[in-house]
Formats: sequence, C-alpha cells, structure tokens
Amino acid sequence: MWTAAARAVSPLPAPSLPGGRRRGRAATVAPARSTAWDFVGGDLVRPDLGRWLDDVEKHKALAIYPPHEGGYEGRYLNRLRYQGYYFLDLTARGLGDPETTLTKIHPVCPPSLGRQPVARWYFPPEVDYRLSLLHPDAKGLVVWVIEAKVLSKAELQFLAMLPDLRPKVRVIAECGNWRKFIWKPLKQIAGLEPDPDAEK
Repeated sequence: MWTAAARAVSPLPAPSLPGGRRRGRAATVAPARSTAWDFVGGDLVRPDLGRWLDDVEKHKALAIYPPHEGGYEGRYLNRLRYQGYYFLDLTARGLGDPETTLTKIHPVCPPSLGRQPVARWYFPPEVDYRLSLLHPDAKGLVVWVIEAKVLSKAELQFLAMLPDLRPKVRVIAECGNWRKFIWKPLKQIAGLEPDPDAEK
C-alpha cells in the first residue's frame, strides 16, 4: 500500500484503452534535489549591499536587472536612503526627452477636452529643481528610472552622462529583468564604455 502512495503520479489521468485498461508503465519516482536557496529566496540573503554602495559611488550610473516578481530592489533603495540620498522616481514611459525633462525648462501641453483652449505650461528642470530643494546634509539625489528598457540608446547615454553634468546626482535605471538582482554600469549598457562580459 505504501509503495503505491509513494509513486509520483501525474496530475493528468493516463489515457485508457477500450475495456477500461490503462496504457503505459507506472510512473517512476525521481529524487528531488533542493537547497536552502529554494526555501529562503536566494536574493534575500546575499551579502552584496556593500558592493552595491561601492558601485553606486564608483560608477554613479547603474543599470539594474531585478527579478520579475519585484520587491528586491527595495532593499537596495533603502540602503541608499540610509546613506543620505533623496529620490526622484520616474517612469521611462511618458518621460519624453530625458535631457529636456531633467535639465531644461520644458513645456507640457495638457490634453484639450473639447471646447477648452489649448494650453501650454512650462515646468522647471526636474533634477535642478529637486537639487535646489535638497537638505544641506543630503548626500545627493538618486534619479530612479523604472521601465528604462523602452529608452533608446541615445537616451540611455544621456542618463549615463547625467552624473557628470550634475555631480550630486546618481542614476539607477531598471533596464530589464533577470533571475536574481544584478547590476552593471550604465555606461557599458549604453555603449559608452566597452562591456567586458560581451567580449567573452
């Protein structure tokens, strides 16, 4: 009785032949191999936050690849917040031209809803405006761009060069997804520096 219960059974019934007989052999039991990473969540216990902070300070613009299920990037965001950074969260969809939106006075035309006159409002540069409002003890401003995978290479190149134009700014761009949380310098992704992983 126990041997029949221990067999691995398919969730689908086996096809039956005329007369009620089943075709095929009995299912075999395959040993399942599991590690602690399967139960804990491998990314939650990785001791890489120190390397994360070092890379943010060294490269100043990073492309990140969080897992699809999300939630992992909050650990890295909070660590930057503890260091004294403030955040400007943007989505790449609807951003328009990043150079104009982030560093220049730019017009915004609200939708005309019928008989209303067409209007044009002018907004200050997002990055410069946020930098002017920073607390004097703040370490800097992090521009966190979600869905950056829709940006062109020229737009990614501008985001990679933004910390050179505004020294107190750091850029984090979510450029895709991966099985675990990884990051690379944004200049390598944008093609401004050679990517050592692509040469292998």
